[in-house]
Amino acid sequence: MTINCNGKLIDLSTPKAMGILNITPDSFYDGGRFKSETSILNQVELMLSDGATFIDVGAYSSRPGANHVSETEEISRVIPIIESLINHFSEINISIDTFRSEVAKQCVNAGAAMINDISAGKLDKNMLETVGELGVPYVMMHMKGTPQNMQQLTDYDDLIKDIIYYFSERIAEARTHKIIDIIIDPGFGFSKTLEQNYELLNKMELLKMTDKPLLAGFSRKSMIYKLLDSSPEKALNGTTSLNTIALLKGAKILRVHDVKEAMECITLTNQL
Repeated sequence: MTINCNGKLIDLSTPKAMGILNITPDSFYDGGRFKSETSILNQVELMLSDGATFIDVGAYSSRPGANHVSETEEISRVIPIIESLINHFSEINISIDTFRSEVAKQCVNAGAAMINDISAGKLDKNMLETVGELGVPYVMMHMKGTPQNMQQLTDYDDLIKDIIYYFSERIAEARTHKIIDIIIDPGFGFSKTLEQNYELLNKMELLKMTDKPLLAGFSRKSMIYKLLDSSPEKALNGTTSLNTIALLKGAKILRVHDVKEAMECITLTNQL
């Protein structure tokens, strides 16, 4: 089970960590934390030294009710960061968290190696065609609606069956555009109630029937801290718990703010 990132084959038979780098002012946990080039480079250096295989750069906050950001603003935020990261870390594998095809195109042309799309191509009709032409791995996530209204769209006939059907349809569509390396993200926290998030985690191994690597993203999300009556800042232990469960259920990539702790989960579960 390998994916091709800028000519490098990355083996996902051993799970990998994807470090989150939000360069937005309003992300739920680290919004506005990394404002200067120095702070960004220091954070990425830490994540890479802690074992991150990918760095996922996002310039559009997808938290529930997030403010809309124009395409021009998203591009102006992210391109200089990509160029700086590649200049300082020559072997870095940069993933771009975007649902816009033009952002994806410009980022890959600037050196990014992967696209991480919360909408699986549903918010931009040109996304799948663009990714196919770029020839990069593509993370497709399950979500209904947009970040602005997704939490009003939580009705399902059968949660797991509906999500599997969603991915089967999106994977088939991606194949028509010759996208080779596809990773699926169940979308914890997106268009799902707290109870539905845990039902999804409980049955996550069923998603392996898609025959695609699974990415799990729980890091410091409200499904953890609301249940524990806590806060994002105090949700690391809960994140570690859910990361461990996800690995046991087949996750191949953990998308996290805290890489060191995620790598410890991977090391310990591998020992089993």
